[in-house]
Amino acid sequence: MYTLIAITGLGVLCLIAEIFNLRKAIVPVTIIGLLAILGFTVTQFNLPAAHYNNMVITDNFSVAFSSLFILLTVFLVAMSPDFHEKQIEKISDFVAIKLFLLAGGIAMVSFGNLAMFFLGIEILSISLYVLAASDRLSLKSNEAGMKYFLMGAFASGFILFGIALIYGATASFDTAEIFKAASLSTTQHDWFHIGITLISIGMLFKIAAAPFHFWAPDVYEGSPALTTATMSTLAKVVAMAAFFRLISTMMPEVSASFQNVILVISILSMTVGNIMALKQNNVKRMLAFSGISHAGFMLMTLLSITTAGGTLLYYTSAYALAGIASFAVILYVCKDKEDEDIFNFNGLGKTNPLLAAVLTGGLLSMAGIPIFSGFFGKFFLFNQVLNSGFVALVIIAVINSIISVGYYFKVILAMYTKPATEKTQHPTSYVYTAVAVVAILLNIALGLCPDMVLHLIQ
Repeated sequence: MYTLIAITGLGVLCLIAEIFNLRKAIVPVTIIGLLAILGFTVTQFNLPAAHYNNMVITDNFSVAFSSLFILLTVFLVAMSPDFHEKQIEKISDFVAIKLFLLAGGIAMVSFGNLAMFFLGIEILSISLYVLAASDRLSLKSNEAGMKYFLMGAFASGFILFGIALIYGATASFDTAEIFKAASLSTTQHDWFHIGITLISIGMLFKIAAAPFHFWAPDVYEGSPALTTATMSTLAKVVAMAAFFRLISTMMPEVSASFQNVILVISILSMTVGNIMALKQNNVKRMLAFSGISHAGFMLMTLLSITTAGGTLLYYTSAYALAGIASFAVILYVCKDKEDEDIFNFNGLGKTNPLLAAVLTGGLLSMAGIPIFSGFFGKFFLFNQVLNSGFVALVIIAVINSIISVGYYFKVILAMYTKPATEKTQHPTSYVYTAVAVVAILLNIALGLCPDMVLHLIQ
């Protein structure tokens, strides 16, 4: 609860700083503030769960994911001044929106009441709509914002209708009361399951799982690159963690029919995402389809929901850190360019070996190659799903992991085997380099010491 209040206050402080023309202090103060909040949040591990009128619940699940969200936001805020250097007079708006987005994300994993959950998802969604359309002179950005808004509003309608049906079936918005009511055999039992189905449809849209993924490639490609990084890492991880908490706190047991639906959607997401990614030449669009395939992997945790919390935290941490590292390099390479096509990365291994190595590491982690944590994330996930008896799903997932190597290596080969497209190299951005290096080092550290994250949620 105090984490949520502090982040919201920090966002308001950013807007006030602009009034007093303290623009240069906004980003440093925000990063210091977020690191202080992160430190405070981490101290709440293994403390007894705190219930604030059951609207907000502070437990190991919410503390662990909140810490991850804050860390990702630190990286995204750090890259904001360089990315928005042509709109530096609006830096307070961009930073404040990211902080409010973070507040919405924390509400989505800390809720004890569906009203708080819906409030969080709307704060996060509205922030993303604004960021997607923030480049007002770009037709692609305007199109991305409109598409995301229309599809997002439609998905929110499904979620709200599902919440209404669950309330009608259980007479409560409180997840603890809903859990008790769902454990009993009542005449409203069917309405409860219909409500869960509608909420699931809305959340599957938010994580861009097939067949609810159609918005993602266009929105990722059209949005400003930093917004795409935010959607691909922070927003996706928030939505998946919230979906996991929804199912685990409201359903006494996951029915066989629900498991079968998740099974089909997981396979569909992995397969469609990877096959479509093979055909892409635009890196942002490629990573959009990559994100769809990773959504399929993340959904596998719902098949063993009582024990998969730590595995989900590990996998999402590995994926998000690899994504941040990769996007930091993409922002540097594609700065002042009209697109993010793969040929822009030609010869990067010679012109900037450090960033080329970081991007290689990020892509290899997402492909599931050791020593990066993406490999161990998939290993722990597959092991857990095997223990749950879904052998065929693991085989399909392994095949999809092999397929993904094909499109990740398109970028790697361009960096190391093709001549540079430009003879002149623009100056190295120390911020992008620092973010990229720190993110990939954390990713590797996570792979070398998985226990420091894997068992945080029991």
